[in-house]
Amino acid sequence: MSKITDKNKIKIKIIKNGPYCVFGSVPLTEKIITPVGKHYEYRDGRKLPQKEVYSLCRCGKSKTPPFCDGYHDQIDFDGRETASKLKYATRADLLAGEKIDLMDDHRCAFLRFCHTEKGKTWDLIERSDKLEERKLAIKSAEECLAGRLTAVSKEGRKLEKEFKPAVEILQDPEKEVSSAIIVKGKIKVEGADGKTYEPRNTLALCRCGESDNKPFCDCSHVHTGFKE
Repeated sequence: MSKITDKNKIKIKIIKNGPYCVFGSVPLTEKIITPVGKHYEYRDGRKLPQKEVYSLCRCGKSKTPPFCDGYHDQIDFDGRETASKLKYATRADLLAGEKIDLMDDHRCAFLRFCHTEKGKTWDLIERSDKLEERKLAIKSAEECLAGRLTAVSKEGRKLEKEFKPAVEILQDPEKEVSSAIIVKGKIKVEGADGKTYEPRNTLALCRCGESDNKPFCDCSHVHTGFKE
């Protein structure tokens, strides 16, 4: 696969009632949500073909997942986007902790990395005067690849590493479901109407076709038992 040489060419275009078209030779991988003791890890899954341009299924019915095979036309898939295009900073609540704070926009993809061996991220933030809890709070927020949680300093600086552009297909064998599409590295996501969602360090797109907050994942894959 060719290397990414021009970030201006990288984008995801949402096709009306159709797939996500990914442009710019964005690396595509599969990751497995894996329980390890009382926390979770992302582990490598199957190898996926790499292309300069590829289309990912959005309706959840493709026979060639994670890629689109045109099946959305046969089922008259309703892929209308209903999610807000307001910026994260506007939508998110702020939880004040002892040493650091937490932004939370409530867009949950049920990845569960906010559950750690020392408690949930929100509780760790409140105990962030303790170094170990503070480090774990930052780590668990960063591993929330839905982009829901962001640890920030008291001065408002985001406490997270910057991801390189990538697309990850998540599988969740613990819950016996296929999970979201993770988009990393501030890739532009353009809606079917031509308007762009705020580029984020990481976010989760729906691929079961059932989200009530399209194009973003809202945990519907768990509730419906979606399995590709």
